[in-house]
Amino acid sequence: MITRLCLRKCLHNLHTRSLVYASEAITLYPSTPVIIPNEVPEFQESHHLFDKCPDISISYCNNVLLELSRANSNIEALKFYVGIRRKGVLIDESTLSCILKVCGSLCDAEIGRQVHCQSIKFHLLENVSVGTSLVDMYMKMKNVKDGERVFGDMLERNVVSWTSLISGYARNGMVDRALEAFGLMHVEGTKPNPFTFATLLAALADECDVEKGKQLHSMIVKYGFESTVFVGNSLIFLYTKSGFFQEGRAVFDGLDEKSPVSWNSMIAGLLTNGRHLEALDVFCKMRLAGVILGQPVFVSVIKLCGNLRALGFVRQLHCLISKSKFNFDLNVIISLMASYARCSELDDAFNLFAAMSGSQNVVSWTALISGYLQNGMIEKAANLFYQMRREGVEPNDFTYSTILGSHPTISLFQVHALVIKTNYDNLASVGTALLDAYVKAGCIGEATKVFQSIAKKDIVAWSAMLAGYAQQGDAESAVRLFRRLAKDGVCPNEFTYSSVINACATPMAAAEQGKQFHGFSIKAGVSNSLCISTALVTMYAKRGNIESAAEVFKRQNERDLVSWNSMLTGYARHGYGWKAFELFEEMKRRKVEVDGITFVGVISACTHTGLVKEGQTYFDMMVKDLKIHPTMEVYSCMVDLYSRAGKLEDAITLINTMPFQAVSTIWRTLLAACRIHRNVEIGKLAAENLISVQPHDAAAYVLLSNLLAVTGNWHERGKIRKLMDERKIRKETGYSWIEVKTKIHSFMAGDISHPLSDRIQMKLEELGVRLKDAGYQPDTNYVLQDVEDEHKEALLSQHSERLAIAFGLISTPPGVQIQIGKNLRVCGDCHSVIKLISKLEGREIVVRDSNRFHHFRNGSCSCGDYW
Repeated sequence: MITRLCLRKCLHNLHTRSLVYASEAITLYPSTPVIIPNEVPEFQESHHLFDKCPDISISYCNNVLLELSRANSNIEALKFYVGIRRKGVLIDESTLSCILKVCGSLCDAEIGRQVHCQSIKFHLLENVSVGTSLVDMYMKMKNVKDGERVFGDMLERNVVSWTSLISGYARNGMVDRALEAFGLMHVEGTKPNPFTFATLLAALADECDVEKGKQLHSMIVKYGFESTVFVGNSLIFLYTKSGFFQEGRAVFDGLDEKSPVSWNSMIAGLLTNGRHLEALDVFCKMRLAGVILGQPVFVSVIKLCGNLRALGFVRQLHCLISKSKFNFDLNVIISLMASYARCSELDDAFNLFAAMSGSQNVVSWTALISGYLQNGMIEKAANLFYQMRREGVEPNDFTYSTILGSHPTISLFQVHALVIKTNYDNLASVGTALLDAYVKAGCIGEATKVFQSIAKKDIVAWSAMLAGYAQQGDAESAVRLFRRLAKDGVCPNEFTYSSVINACATPMAAAEQGKQFHGFSIKAGVSNSLCISTALVTMYAKRGNIESAAEVFKRQNERDLVSWNSMLTGYARHGYGWKAFELFEEMKRRKVEVDGITFVGVISACTHTGLVKEGQTYFDMMVKDLKIHPTMEVYSCMVDLYSRAGKLEDAITLINTMPFQAVSTIWRTLLAACRIHRNVEIGKLAAENLISVQPHDAAAYVLLSNLLAVTGNWHERGKIRKLMDERKIRKETGYSWIEVKTKIHSFMAGDISHPLSDRIQMKLEELGVRLKDAGYQPDTNYVLQDVEDEHKEALLSQHSERLAIAFGLISTPPGVQIQIGKNLRVCGDCHSVIKLISKLEGREIVVRDSNRFHHFRNGSCSCGDYW
């Protein structure tokens, strides 16, 4: 037996003997990459002792091979094996099993096949250990077919053999085959061991298949492996990765012994599921348990403290790291940088970056750029990106995905060109960021081209493209894309459903489409997720079905501010002011932190119900009590509140006290109110300001023209119309539409182009007689043309909303709700007529105009005539 003293004496032969064996390895195995290290541990030099000791036992050789393999010194192990064969040492099953493991680690198919041939030559293939090693080797080389063939030829199989096969399937992404092999293993009577279960759990975690994981969990309990640490760790990882953090916590709490991996898996899992405070609690317990902190724990906890914006904890961790061996660990330092950035301590983040002194890499650059972007310092982030490129650091896919958020400071087209040049344009992550940037820039055509160029589209890319169509109000393209997604076999997630449901909220989308996607989300089991349920509340409220919106809202297990605001705004737009006020009071009771959008909703509710005093009270509460700075939208609501109530002077005073210039919406609102209240002086002022903000906005000219018409100033009105002609400004054509049997029918005033026009006119004539019998008197003030009263009545009867309602009455069964849309506001005369029609026909009629929803029931409207 060769002693360690003999090994030390022979160290001086290191480089000479290494060159000899490297030469022999190349001769025997031409494809073998041989690396001659400068320094090798003692046990790696034992293969140089053959010249000193002519007789070497196979047990010693196997021990050396095993040590080399465990040290991951695979090239040295291979050279040692070559030396054994050169000396003619008779190998056994242990030798082959070990060298096959080495071949698998090297992933060299040619060497592996030669060793396979030697196992046949020495009649060792029937040995279960050799067969198992062969299966494992082929599976690591992604040669599943040969691995299966070897396994099928094995005369004897044990649990290790089966586990190697299962692990091979899992490693190659063949989870179903792995589960099938597990079932066959049971059929053949082989009892699985903890490693078998851990392998399967890891594979199911990659697929987030928690249902099959639960079945395995029950078997683990049956076999008594639930207290095995690495099995428990696998269960924790499966549950937390799949979003079942409570089940993962139960497994964690049930472990009698917890390894550092157990603690880190639990912390990382809770962090992934947004349970930051619980993750911090687990970390504190970990510290109390005296567990030595490793690099993964530091990275997870630093990220956790950053997400919590807990700057004090971040600084404490920084001090702890400074005293540990991880002080110069790049991943830990980058995590600290990211957390300081999240806490808006960018100077500290930059100091850490600068202290790297030459070891900055693309990851650290990207982390710093991302930090500046998160804090709104877009120009600084763009400058860092340029500096990074000047210093020769090539951006990676994460860098491009990050910097695309700095548009428009950085040229979107230039970054796109760089992405194409560096061949990152096919990556889903970069492509998704690029198409999202194009969508935000309003370039939906470019976004579509980017989406089509992504080679392997993941669900995030699909969802981003759907969100882009939803943002553009293109429901037809969104629905078409969703169908293509389903056809391609992509499983939609909650964000995919929420995007397409948001697209269905647009006025021109088919009414039934949103309901269909609601049904699909229920079938998929994701309808109760926060983003989908909130999208459903918004969609139903915008499509006139406030009752369904309220039902979805009531069933929400979890609500965020967006949910509350969507429901409150929905009630306001539908004229249910008192429900909006009740909801606001409930938000206050539950201590929901409100924002400006909340007050837009509640002040709008006051506007649509004529509650001026209450609206002023809410505005004062917002500004004085809650210290929320009013946005332009809030001011616009207040101007609308005063204007509708005829308090035009108050509206002017508010406009003059605003901290910024009034936008066109405010002047348009005031001008429209001046027409209703016939205030020519303020109307001209509003029109003048509106034209100065938007010279080619037809609304300014039309509203002023209408104001002059209702006050009888036909000469001035003629001048305005002439000015419109000179400036080539065209009035927006009013039209209404109704959906019947998934088809949308549109009408303009006096329209006779519809195939059922004769029947529509007959229905209007019938309604005209019944309306007069019910006491209806036409209000010809809403005909802004200088014609005879009789002709004015005829013009009123042919308004587009009346044509749409008449068509709905003849095309739908009695009692069915009629819902129409209109691109302009409903005139006062039509409003009175529709109230009467709802009573005469016994129908609920919902009209969505450019301003709000009107629910007409039994002769009354939800707006309370504050239309």
